[in-house]
Amino acid sequence: MPTAETREGVELTSLDGPLFDGAVLPEGRDGRPATKRDLVDYLDAVSHALLPALTGRPLSVVRVRPGQQPFMQKNLPKYTPDWVPRTTVWAQASQREIHYPLCDDRRTLLWLANQRAVEYHPALIPAGERHATHLVLDLDPPEGDDFGHVVRAAALVRQALDDAGLVGAVKTSGSKGVHIFVPIAPAPVEDSAAATRALAARAEALGPDVATTAFIRDDREGKVFLDSTRAIGATVVAAYSPRVRPALTVSFPVSWDDLPHITPADFTIATAPALLAGDDPWAAALPDPQPLPAELVAHGHTIPVARVAAMHEGKRRRARARRG
Repeated sequence: MPTAETREGVELTSLDGPLFDGAVLPEGRDGRPATKRDLVDYLDAVSHALLPALTGRPLSVVRVRPGQQPFMQKNLPKYTPDWVPRTTVWAQASQREIHYPLCDDRRTLLWLANQRAVEYHPALIPAGERHATHLVLDLDPPEGDDFGHVVRAAALVRQALDDAGLVGAVKTSGSKGVHIFVPIAPAPVEDSAAATRALAARAEALGPDVATTAFIRDDREGKVFLDSTRAIGATVVAAYSPRVRPALTVSFPVSWDDLPHITPADFTIATAPALLAGDDPWAAALPDPQPLPAELVAHGHTIPVARVAAMHEGKRRRARARRG
């Protein structure tokens, strides 16, 4: 059986080899090991919907190899073809330039697929811009928790959005939780980050027994974490992107009304293409960009940045432990 072919001028190799250890697609009674061809065919089938979420944005990908741990790739490897679009971003943390791919077309997507890039994490800030295009809240349940808990937490965020005069769209994360996106008009990144913190805090106040903004895991007390840190310089897995999970689940848009009736396991590389049927429900669900309410931004600026607050709290706890 041939294992190589060419699409859009991209040579695709080892297509019938295993994708990664433990990846299984439903087929027959026990399923079958997923292959690299399954990944390539899926990404090609949904490229019409996936590419709009990637175009013009610095892209990080999670790659896999059989027998190895998955790894996040930001910097393009030296063997990348010259025709792959890219953008250069200065990384303050590592004090170096990062050459990110720009996945703007089917050819580039197929090349990344041939590199066994399973997950696609575009930046919230487009290349060459200085502002995010969305507020994003990532709802993450406790280990072993049921999805119904996430649904209840998502309803709190929806209420907080409605109270602020904003509208958002929801998609599964492809893992255990959901992502809530709110398209916004251009605003300073500090303001969009502040507005995200304010929304999380207001949702927590609406249901403190359901959700929490506690960044330190041990402080969450079995509640859904409302992660408001996806702001400045952050990435979020794209709608329709697969995840490195045994069943190859994908991040998939759902309506607010349908959210209580689905589970993340409903959406995989085996099921998603038929559900799309050539459409792009994520683009249809996203409202037009909305101006940030001034009072929401002002409220957010009174809330400490979660990572910074957690760092200081960790230092205080270690100091107390040393004192006995």
